[in-house]
Amino acid sequence: MSSAIVGIILAATLITSAISGVFGMAGGLILMGVLASYVPVATAMVLHGFIQLVSNFSRAAFLAKHIAWALIGRYALGIGVSLVILLMITWRPTQVMVFILLGLTAMLVWIPKKLVDINVEKPFQAEICGFLVQTLNTLSGVAGPLLDLFFVKTELTRQTVVATKAATQVMAHSVKIAFWGFPLFAILSDPARQADAQFPPAWMFAAVIPLSLLGTWMGGKVLDRMTDANFRTWTKWIVTATGAVYLARGIWLG
Repeated sequence: MSSAIVGIILAATLITSAISGVFGMAGGLILMGVLASYVPVATAMVLHGFIQLVSNFSRAAFLAKHIAWALIGRYALGIGVSLVILLMITWRPTQVMVFILLGLTAMLVWIPKKLVDINVEKPFQAEICGFLVQTLNTLSGVAGPLLDLFFVKTELTRQTVVATKAATQVMAHSVKIAFWGFPLFAILSDPARQADAQFPPAWMFAAVIPLSLLGTWMGGKVLDRMTDANFRTWTKWIVTATGAVYLARGIWLG
């Protein structure tokens, strides 16, 4: 991996961590697109998973008192079912399919909330959320807009929404790293194929940790100054614009 690409990834880590600290899902969506543009899909998935794991873990830690822990336990049950099914399939998305999936995922924010009776606080819906979000997150890299559908009708505060979603994403990205990491490890173990993976140097993984923490802290400061109405409006338009770019890129590459 060239030093230029490493620099782009480090800068994207800081910026998208700050965005995620404010809008939750938007930062991860942007970061996945950046990574998929410069490295192979498997490497992008692992890198995105690691960076988002650090970012979401720090966000969940900063807002730990706001996490709805009862929902987390139920959500984890859905992850377990998803993992079993994912391990049974052999299909893996190409770069083109990743961009199309990212774009389509982003457009989920436009589903009329009045027509969808979804609320993660209702019986069995946290489990369904865990299953659907984990499956989409593992195959496309992100699932924030889908996750958001389960939270828009709750009576949770914006801090609890961001904190609880961050906790769910710690689990989701851990699974994604393992899912894509094992086959990637086989490639990295073969000297003749290492260059194909375009895997970053080990020091970069250490570098993204303080950058993610700094970005999360910066985003949290902005979040505290926003109203709930502005929080939801800005999230919708940022995600939509990003998704439109990804759909166009996927169609162009295809």
